[in-house]
Amino acid sequence: MAIGRRIGAGFLASVVVFSGSVAAAGNTADEKKAEAVDEIFVDLTKPGSPGCALGVYREGEMIYAKGYGLANVEQSVPITPQNVFDIGSTSKQFTAASILLLEKQGKLSVNDEVRKYIPELLDYGQKLTILHLLNHTSGLRDYLTLMDLAGINTDGVTTDEDALQMILRQKALNFAPGSDWLYSNTGFFLLSGIVKRVSGKTLREFAAENIFTPLEMTHTQFRDDHTSLIANRALAYDPKENGVGFRMNVSYFEQTGDGAVHTSVEDLLKWDENFYSGRIGGKEFLAEIQEQGKLNNGKVLDYAKGLFIQDYRGLHTVSHGGSWGGYRAELLRFPEQHFSVACLCNLGSARPSNRARRVADVYLASLMKPKEANKEMPEKREKEQKLVSLSPEQIKNYQGDYWSDELGVAYRLGIVDGKLKVVALLDAAGSLHTGNLPPITGDATAVDKFEMNEPRITIQFERNQQQGVKGFTLDAGRTRGMIFTRRNGAGKREAR
Repeated sequence: MAIGRRIGAGFLASVVVFSGSVAAAGNTADEKKAEAVDEIFVDLTKPGSPGCALGVYREGEMIYAKGYGLANVEQSVPITPQNVFDIGSTSKQFTAASILLLEKQGKLSVNDEVRKYIPELLDYGQKLTILHLLNHTSGLRDYLTLMDLAGINTDGVTTDEDALQMILRQKALNFAPGSDWLYSNTGFFLLSGIVKRVSGKTLREFAAENIFTPLEMTHTQFRDDHTSLIANRALAYDPKENGVGFRMNVSYFEQTGDGAVHTSVEDLLKWDENFYSGRIGGKEFLAEIQEQGKLNNGKVLDYAKGLFIQDYRGLHTVSHGGSWGGYRAELLRFPEQHFSVACLCNLGSARPSNRARRVADVYLASLMKPKEANKEMPEKREKEQKLVSLSPEQIKNYQGDYWSDELGVAYRLGIVDGKLKVVALLDAAGSLHTGNLPPITGDATAVDKFEMNEPRITIQFERNQQQGVKGFTLDAGRTRGMIFTRRNGAGKREAR
């Protein structure tokens, strides 16, 4: 599909279409900008590399668009601005928009309690609202973290019901709703369920009818069926661990709300322009979706509803990145300059947020504050962790099977190379799984306490009155306070 965008009068003299790109011709300044932008992506143009699609928007027009790298490594198919990518969490703004459109239709209020629409959710004894979900202030544990801890691979098929059941098993919140901010995919997944129960349509159907079709985003959809075919889709990759070549990394999760939008840089231009025209939702909708959240103590957040509201080099920005499987995405808007950058990538190491800012630097440098000098030390060091030495006999005390009602699995802890490690998972039926294990190898920071740098996991063991180990509490990134109880003998659990 050729690109047929109108170019703003007086900004670009003419259009040349080549290799899937839109570029200025006959204008030395614009040619230099194009060269500077291309340099930002030069590492992705090496033979056999996945890469990114770039779209630069000004005043509602595509002023530069280009593909770098391969959409399909196996078949050496180059990326173009027409390629469709999974944009991961950049999808959240479309979920938030769907909720606000339902509010505009009078079918719900963001101040409604979540249990009004999902009554099976555990009553945590505190008011939990749709607004808490939209602003990541709910305290709900992150279901993707929970699935990872339960040994569920992202390349396995999971459904809405799988995710919901995992969430319903959670017996506690990370914190009281509204008291803190912690990014949680659970909230936006639940919003997709609310859309379905209120409208009678899946989020895929509702967004198509109320957002994508009216804006003529003909290549955009919430993908909720892992078997569906998507025209012009770029596949996703990660670098191999040895740094030579790539491996496929495409997820088959079917949940929506927290992610799952597939789109192109061409379609995102139409969505981006809606933030100025209000064609969908109107001006009140635009104000509400960009209204920054507040904590109970009045602190204003830099997060609105599926959008980060921040400054970059002195300029106001509205943005959101995305990461899922080997896909990476960024949509970065400078509303006061009516300028945006969309960068969609199919390589896990592509860092599109960084590249999008660098592209913005090329076009808006004269309006920006100077870059701050790099204040970091030449070698950035992690905070040194004080470790303690435990004897082999002390470490042996922690070996065994520990059951989690909230994950529905047991961790079998063993000793590998003198360290405590998850060596197997057991499901409710007692079946043993040794494949996808949580990356838990512990360094002791105190007796009964182990810490792992990746992914920020802490295990605190607890003892009974006889000083025997009865279980542990696990904190892992976006999930806090998970209780594991030791199984004694033939599957019996230690009383807590």
